[in-house]
Amino acid sequence: QVQLVESGGGLVQPGGSLRLSCAASGSGFSINTMAWYRQAPGKQRELVAFISSGGTTNYADSMKGRFTISRDNAKNTVYLQMNSLKPEDTADYFCNAGVFWRTSGYYSEYWGQGIQVTVSS
Repeated sequence: QVQLVESGGGLVQPGGSLRLSCAASGSGFSINTMAWYRQAPGKQRELVAFISSGGTTNYADSMKGRFTISRDNAKNTVYLQMNSLKPEDTADYFCNAGVFWRTSGYYSEYWGQGIQVTVSS
């Protein structure tokens, strides 16, 4: 099966930057769409950014201009570059991937375990 492994989170001061990575491991599949979500304490999980297999991107309004999503198809990896971070960006960030299985033709979605981002002085 597919495993999504996230990295790059941690503690950063307001105005700082972080780069999150999510790498998909396994074999026999190809990745279609990839996305980042986040969930702050006491709040609903929300979409941060989305990227299609062809590289088309969409962002939530509060992230647009500060965050950039990208992907490296050769590495089955999606990135989230976060700049000008604010305390309200503090949340657990989750990677999501839509996967096609080559032998069966089935489609499945997978989630990463989540990684913490804390923006604080």
